[in-house]
Order: sequence, then structure tokens, then C-alpha cells
Amino acid sequence: MSADATNPAAPGAVVPAAPRRRARPRLDLRRLGRAALLGPAARDRLPDAIGHVAEAHRAHFPDADLEPLRRAYVLAESSHRGQMRKSGEPYITHPLAVTLILAELGAETTTLTASLLHDTVEDTDVTLDQVGEEFGAEVRYLVDGVTKLEKVDYGAAAEPETFRKMLVATGSDVRVMSIKLADRLHNMRTLGVMRPEKQARIAKVTRDVLIPLAERLGVQALKTELEDLVFAILHPEEYRHTRELIAENASRPGDPLTEVAEQVRGVLREADIAAEVLVRPRHFVSVHRVSRKRGRLRGADFGRLLVLVTEDADCYGVLGELHTCMTPVVSEFKDFIAVPKFNLYQSLHTAVAREDGQVVEVLIRTYQMHKVAEAGVVALGNPYAAPAEEQSAGDGERVDPTRPGWLSRLLDWQEAAPDPDTFWSTLREDLAQDREITVFRPDGGTLGLPDGATCVDAAYAQYGEDAHACIGARVNGRLARLSTVLKDGDTVQLLMGQDPASEPSREWLEHAHTPAARIAIQRWLATHPAPADDEPEEERDLRDAAAPEAADASGALAEPTTDALGGPATGVLGGPATEAPAGPGAEALGGRSGAAGAVVVDAPHTAVRLAGCCTPVPPDRVAAFAVRGGVVTVHRVECPGAARMKGTGRAEVGVRWGDTTACRVTLLAESFGRPHLLADLTEAIALEGVEIVSATVAPPAQQRVHHTYTLQLPDAARLPALMRAMRSVPGVYDVSRAQPQPPGA
Repeated sequence: MSADATNPAAPGAVVPAAPRRRARPRLDLRRLGRAALLGPAARDRLPDAIGHVAEAHRAHFPDADLEPLRRAYVLAESSHRGQMRKSGEPYITHPLAVTLILAELGAETTTLTASLLHDTVEDTDVTLDQVGEEFGAEVRYLVDGVTKLEKVDYGAAAEPETFRKMLVATGSDVRVMSIKLADRLHNMRTLGVMRPEKQARIAKVTRDVLIPLAERLGVQALKTELEDLVFAILHPEEYRHTRELIAENASRPGDPLTEVAEQVRGVLREADIAAEVLVRPRHFVSVHRVSRKRGRLRGADFGRLLVLVTEDADCYGVLGELHTCMTPVVSEFKDFIAVPKFNLYQSLHTAVAREDGQVVEVLIRTYQMHKVAEAGVVALGNPYAAPAEEQSAGDGERVDPTRPGWLSRLLDWQEAAPDPDTFWSTLREDLAQDREITVFRPDGGTLGLPDGATCVDAAYAQYGEDAHACIGARVNGRLARLSTVLKDGDTVQLLMGQDPASEPSREWLEHAHTPAARIAIQRWLATHPAPADDEPEEERDLRDAAAPEAADASGALAEPTTDALGGPATGVLGGPATEAPAGPGAEALGGRSGAAGAVVVDAPHTAVRLAGCCTPVPPDRVAAFAVRGGVVTVHRVECPGAARMKGTGRAEVGVRWGDTTACRVTLLAESFGRPHLLADLTEAIALEGVEIVSATVAPPAQQRVHHTYTLQLPDAARLPALMRAMRSVPGVYDVSRAQPQPPGA
């Protein structure tokens, strides 16, 4: 692809993009138009009009069969003959230019064939059946997908259901979107013939939807040029200023980037590492962003160094030499080889400092990584090539072993979204994210999440709708709220409850940033409406009676903001986190037991929950009450919740402790404040073989701290030993059971 792009907002201006490979001369559309009018060449030779395409294609595929391209050009030229573009050029110049863009990116022959034909079904008398008969099912599929995308309005007034159907219809083959992006790039290059208001409308759509799509598909070569063209149209003054900065820098004597590049070459020669070192100028939008971030720009800010090697191991060898022989800026190091970005991108990022204080950014990658970094999914060739029996997965859906994770998630969202508007708004929000982070699971797996994602997002990314049962998280080994914002490289362990009736809190929606999380929570909320505003307070109390409540020393609820696991003190982020999971052994006795002490109720086939407000354990005296949803909640007899239920006439259910001795209990630890106290307490609890279900820490008052823990004990007999172990932690002066407080106390 050419490094230059005409600025449609200022005729005659040129936008120099960063050089990506040895530049070929820009295709002369006027000369190409005249060649196209001459009609197809003889059958035994390639038409002159597609000579540029053939040359670019053979650069990537030396043995490619060019016959399909010849036949596709003949059909496209004859079908479009007589049609003209707004620029006055023959229409055939457009599919030829689009195909050249893709050929220079390294697209395989099938994609190029479909690209030449991409407008024939839409704008001529050629039918899809004719395309299929002449060129096969693959080309027919791609042309059909692009034709459908042409009918989509991506603007603010887009009909969500139409967009959803069209995008999903093409989502199973990334090559369709590749052709669409190249099509938009050529249209943007030639946008200067249109009215300014239409230029602006098309540029906004390109900015809001197609550039983010190019980013997610990894096609950086298209993305960067589209960004510059949009920048020139929508922000002409900033564009003019940036152009002046670039021109001013180019006129200065001496280039720090060139000087450092020569230093790097010398270092690598001495280390006997074969590498190519290039200076990559930043494109216009990148320069503009850097200037806004750093203020006055210096020579090293106008580009970066690119080091290309043959083997993956050489990337780390180059890194080691640079960090040994030059002054590294350690905070700038990122390893996208070990952990590739969501759009297939792989590279090592580092930076070295010059003596004058200028910092030079360095990218280190293999030639293959560079090809993928520039062309993304286009560089995959044909990702669907497989034995015939593996070509489809039923109902015409394709098997795509290399589809980027974002595209796979897109298809999942559209299936899960409760309505088209939710899908559309969620997609737009996701496209607005311009950075993704990678977090690690304890098993060594990774999760790709948008920047700003929380533990809630991680839960739904890993478990889908099973994340409704999430009761907490550990981030880098420490207890954390589910609302905790994750950072790139964090390790996240999600704590899952066992209760099949677990449900998400409505507050989780406030902390969900990914489409997967938001859609899953919204689906649940849609089937579980919130209580009416006029619902009696006691009814709400009864409905929530099973929800856990961690009490402080006086029985009052701890501040929700101090929940160490994930949210309000009524459980981790408000869900029924501390409800006891149903356990075996009580069905034959007429009810289901909670694991906390295997309580048995005299109500056949009912779910049993131990109330979190008083967390009864054997041998506490208990009372049970039937509440909404066919659930029985069990309270300690002296619990205010039990008194409220009796006062409203709620029918009691017979209850007794079973044989199982596992229990769930809430303990209050009182201590003097000191560093690492929480870590020492949780370690003491873990050493007793006890699971922490939730924890809250009240703000220190007069150097004293109240800790509230809801714990799962494998045996109620261990409770005294556990409390002794907690009291033995330095700084802790008391540990007690949380006692229920009468109303109004």
C-alpha cells in the first residue's frame, strides 16, 4: 500500500503514513481507467490493468495461480462497463484499487478474486449463482457477505436489527470484513469529490465503527491510514498544525532516531544477531496524540525504531543486548509475544534513553509478527482451509480456528442479547474501547478484557452465566472487591459459590464493562423484576431474609464500602454470597439441607438457606420460615429477622440440625491497627482449613479495627480452635460470634 494519501479536506495536501515496506508507485487511476476501457485482454495473457495486483500478489505468493484473477477481472470489467465514479473515472478502477490494497497486505487469491467482484452483484446484472458457478462456493460466500454489508447503515440512525443480522451474517468469515475495510479505505482516499457535509458524515461513521473494527481485526495498515484521512476531514485545524510540526521536524539538522538506529545496529553486530533496524515515522494521528500528551515535541517523538529478526528467541536476544548496552526505560517494557494482544498482535516494546534525555521507543518482532501486525487477519491467508469433512459445522456455519477472540465474542453477544437495541448499544460501547488488558488465571490461562474491566467482567468472561454464583475474588493473591478495576498482568482467582439458586446483584451492573457481563446480568434482571415501589417494607425484609448480612460488634451492619471481597456488607456486591449451598442427606426426611450444619426442615422438596444476618450453626436454637420462591430460611431463634417474620404471621416450618457437622458462621475480630494485620488474620484462618466466604473491615476508629468474617467450617467442632487461632494473631484482642441485635437497639 502506498505511504501517501490525499487529504480530502484540503486538496493537494499529502498525508505521509509510516513506511511499512518498500513502497510501490501509487496506482495511477486515470491510466488504469483508460486500460480498463480497452476491455479484457486475450485469454492467454493477463490484462495490463491488473498488472499491479499480480505483482503485489506474487510478492507474497510467488507460485499463486493468477487465472482466477484474470477471469474475475474480465467479468467485473464487462459488468461495470459504462458505469462511472463521481470522480469521472470508470467504475472498474474502484474494485481494482480495493484489490490492490488487499494484495499488498498479503491476501490470498480467493479474497482477491472476491474483491474484484465485490460490487458486481450489488450494482450490475451479475447474480450470486453466476459467481458461484464460475468461481466456486468460497468466492460466492465472500461476495454475498460484502453485498450484505453494503446495505448496512452504520450511522447513528442505523436499525439495530438490520446491523445485527448483517454483521453476524459475515462474522463467520473475517475475509468479508477485510474486503469491506479496503473498500472503505479507497472510498476515503477519493472522498474529495463529495460535498463537505457528506465527507463529514462518512468520516464519522468510519471513525466510530470501521476504524475500531480494523483495530480489532489487527489490520493496522488500514487502520492508521483511515485514522489520518478521518483526522484531516473532521479536524482540519489540528491536522494542519500536526502537518506543520512534522514538516518542521523534517527540516531540522540531525535526526536522533537515525542516530540511535545506527547505535542499535552496532550493538547487534557485535552481539552477532542478524537484524534489520528501521526508523518508523509516526502517522499523523499518532503525532497529534503524543503532542497532546507531552506538550512540546522533540525529534525522538516523531517516530519509533523497528527491529526485525527471524526467530522468536532472537527478539529476546535483541532486548537483552539493548538493555545491557544502552540505558533502558524499564517502565516502557511490554511483552506482547508471550501474551499476544486480542487482535493477534505480537511484539516486544521497550525504550532507551539518550544522553540528552530524549527517549526512543523500540519495537522488536520477527518478520512474520510484523506481517501479522500490519495486516492482521488478512495475513492469515485462508483460515478456513481444512479437510472437506471439517469445512462446516452444520447449518452452513464455518469452522474458524484462527478467528480473533473479539469476533467470537461478537457472535456470542448477539445470541445472548435480549433485544437488538441492547446488542447495538453494547457493541458501540465495546468499539469505543481502544485498549485491552490481559489478566491471568491461577491455572495459567489468560483472559482478554477491555481497559477498565473489573472482577465482575473477569467472572463472566471465564464462567459465562455461571458467574451468577461468584462470591468474591483474589487479585494477585489478596482478597478484593468484585468491583476492583483490574490492571494489565494481574492474576485473578474467582471464588465461586455452590448454591444453584445463586443470583447476581443488581449492583453488579454498575461494575460490568464488558458486553458479556452486562448482557448476562441484564438477561437475569429481565426475568427477575425489582420489587414494586409500594411493596411493604416487611415484605422486602421477608424476600431478602435469606440474603447474608455481616454484623459488627453491636449487631449493626458494617459499612458496605468496607467489604473486602466485593461490595456491600450484605454479601459480595450484594448477592446471596453467604447462603449455604444445599447439601445431601435431607431429601429423604422431607426437605433439603444447607451445608451449614445440615439443617433439616419439614417441607418436602424445598431449598433451604441459612440467614446471613445471624448465621446459625449447631447447636444454636433455630426457627425456619417459608418465603417467596419456595425457599425456607433458617434463623437463630433470637434473631430480629425471625421476630419480624413471626410478627407478620409468617408460617413457621419445623427444623432441626442433621448429622452433618459442616457449618457457616460469622465472626467478629477486634484489633489494634497495624500493617499486614488483614493478611495475618486471613492466613491464620486458612491454616485452620476454613474457607473465607466474605470479609469486611470497618474504617479504623481510635486505632482500633473491626473485622467481620463469614466463614465455612468443614466441622462445627473446629469453631473454638479457629477462634483461638484468630485471637493469637498479634494485635487481635477479641474474637466473638456476631450477635443479632433487636430492632431499634
